[in-house]
Amino acid sequence: MEQEILGRNTVGATARTGGRQRATSAAELEQVAFDLFDEQGFENTTVTDIARAAGIARRTFFHYFPSKNDVPWGDFDAELARLRADLRASPAGTPLMDNIRHCLVEFNRVPPEQVPAHRRRMRLILGIPALQAHSTLRFQAWRQVIAEFVGAQTGKPADALAPQTIAHATLGVALAAYERWLDEPDAELTDLLDAAMRELAAGFAGSETTDQPGRVP
Repeated sequence: MEQEILGRNTVGATARTGGRQRATSAAELEQVAFDLFDEQGFENTTVTDIARAAGIARRTFFHYFPSKNDVPWGDFDAELARLRADLRASPAGTPLMDNIRHCLVEFNRVPPEQVPAHRRRMRLILGIPALQAHSTLRFQAWRQVIAEFVGAQTGKPADALAPQTIAHATLGVALAAYERWLDEPDAELTDLLDAAMRELAAGFAGSETTDQPGRVP
């Protein structure tokens, strides 16, 4: 979820090997990998392929990424830290779901010039079966950031039912918005996220006043 659940990247290398720029940073190595994923498919691209195309030793690849599956996620830990900081800086007195909606929208706001690269990234994350198990771990960490914020705002443990429910629901909203965005080239991601989060907030608001089976307070 690039400035989103991921991270921005720029490319600019110096030396060349085999017609390609030598990768000298994680961002440059990521760009080389993405180009190979486009050319020969994610499953058919190996770490050795990426290292060779980047002009580095295979072992050097692992200085930047633990595995090939980590490449599409960029600097995910840094992005989670940014999301956590944004949530903590939310103004006091604002309704909980409004704060989450605002932070989610701003967290996923991508400059126009980065939209094509972000679409390519998210198509990998959401569309490659080999990445699904790996993505589960990343999404779990992302949900935990939301749950911690909800718990702090409501005075409940982050692993309590309500914080976890809101965290799972928020991730579901984000993924649904991203899937719609990938299917509709002219759609604006932040508009989709904002609209979907408003629907979610309305649902939670209704659950607070309606005593019905299946409702989560």
